[in-house]
Amino acid sequence: MNSRPKLTTEISIKDFKDYYWYKEELVAFCRSENLDKKGGKIELTQRIVKFLQTGERTSTKRRNSRTSRFDWNTERLTNETKITDNYKNTENVRIFFKNQIGNHFKFNVPFMNWMKTSQGRTLGDAILQWQLIMEEKRTNKTEKQIAPQFEYNTYIRDFLKDNPGRSLQDAIHYWNLKKSKPGDNNYTKADLI
Repeated sequence: MNSRPKLTTEISIKDFKDYYWYKEELVAFCRSENLDKKGGKIELTQRIVKFLQTGERTSTKRRNSRTSRFDWNTERLTNETKITDNYKNTENVRIFFKNQIGNHFKFNVPFMNWMKTSQGRTLGDAILQWQLIMEEKRTNKTEKQIAPQFEYNTYIRDFLKDNPGRSLQDAIHYWNLKKSKPGDNNYTKADLI
């Protein structure tokens, strides 16, 4: 069995891309190499690949092209509040939506994606969009979208869907085997062999 290489500056780009890395490992690498350690797994992975390819250390200061100073953590929110270029899903926003929609409100991937691309629209528009997304979800019965950085969740869902007689512990066992090998981390029937 191949052993997973260590995440150091000596790792080949192929090996880096072929193996599964925890976010904590990516952050630790960025910290040790004085790279920006903010962002999600996909962003960190792209930053490390660029560093391994070029040796270039981009500034650890965030590029701030945002112009709004609206504080989504503390500002009073209304249906007329405009979605700004610095929008964030904060607890303040969650409370606002729960008050307007009801306690069943939850952020979901399609809604969060809509919010990111809706600068200039209002929170009233956002409420209508959330309701449309939920109605489509109820009538369409499409599978819940899992963001690409959550490979574990995707693997477990796909494993259990393809193997209804297997347990969650089985799925976790095969996930642990899969992530320790080079290649992608998508579930396939061959994982059971």
